[in-house]
Amino acid sequence: MSVIETAGVRTLAGHTGAVNSVAFSPDSARVSTASEDNTARLWNAATGQLLHTFTGHTDAVFAAPFSPDGRRVATVSADVTPRLWDVATGACAYELVGHTIAVFGVAFSPDGTLLATTSYDETVRLWQSRSGAPLHVLEGHSDIVYGAAFNPDGALLATASGDGTIRLWNTRSGACLSILTGHIGIVSAVTFSPDGALIATASFDGTTRLWDVRTGNCVRILSGHSDTVWSVAFSPNGRVVAAASEDATARLWDTESGAPIRTLEGHTDSAFVVAFSPDGALVATASSDATVRLWDSVTGKCLRTLEGHAGAVSSLAFSPDGRQIATASADETARLWPL
Repeated sequence: MSVIETAGVRTLAGHTGAVNSVAFSPDSARVSTASEDNTARLWNAATGQLLHTFTGHTDAVFAAPFSPDGRRVATVSADVTPRLWDVATGACAYELVGHTIAVFGVAFSPDGTLLATTSYDETVRLWQSRSGAPLHVLEGHSDIVYGAAFNPDGALLATASGDGTIRLWNTRSGACLSILTGHIGIVSAVTFSPDGALIATASFDGTTRLWDVRTGNCVRILSGHSDTVWSVAFSPNGRVVAAASEDATARLWDTESGAPIRTLEGHTDSAFVVAFSPDGALVATASSDATVRLWDSVTGKCLRTLEGHAGAVSSLAFSPDGRQIATASADETARLWPL
């Protein structure tokens, strides 16, 4: 296990399988990685040094986000059992038992008290994140649940499924409040706007959609992509929504009008992930062409191409302080890039 630094870029080496995801701690001091090698790892974001290896999973680990207070990391795995880890010690605090097939998605509520896990078993489970206690099993989807997102106050959870629907749940009672229908393909991603009034979704049907949370109605169909849309994100001010697609482009739309703003072209293969920088000035896209591109969010100009990975880049994250971007790749490494 080692860190290799070249021109300020740190390569985090040590995983023995593809790195599926990367995340920063809320204070930007640490980075987590999740890998096909059945482990997650914790790194010092300033030096790239390995701090802990989370071992215990018996199959691929898909994601490893930090809790909002930075004290825990949650991991989800093909081995069925999510886990909660202590960041200070690297010890497993809890194994969360209940899912029956691979667990793919995970999200903490904004206040850190709840954890949602989504599974190939067609359910979502809500857990008390500090004790690991099960709270609710959210049933109703008829296919894999790919992702989940909490609204800003944590009272609502939106889930995206292979059944082509999005469901909105009350996190206190576990009741399904509404079913959002309209997509004609798998719903691959879901997120709330910063003010919680809208939900954005990405789909295999090639569209991004905006939904009114209060009514459950689709208020905008954002068209233009010619293939699967993998990822969707709101700008920090909520005025722009971005999507990344299998067609090798990302697109930006005006949230209020639905009008297209920019098409970000330059990747030579699928664009898997799109994200805004904390200040909204940059858009980053990660691609199976082994690069990440940084774009000016206003002009759409490509400012930098981050080259060096030898495999598809499946995940990226801006540090909360806006000073770094982390990337995860099929080449079994993660990288830290200065901004």
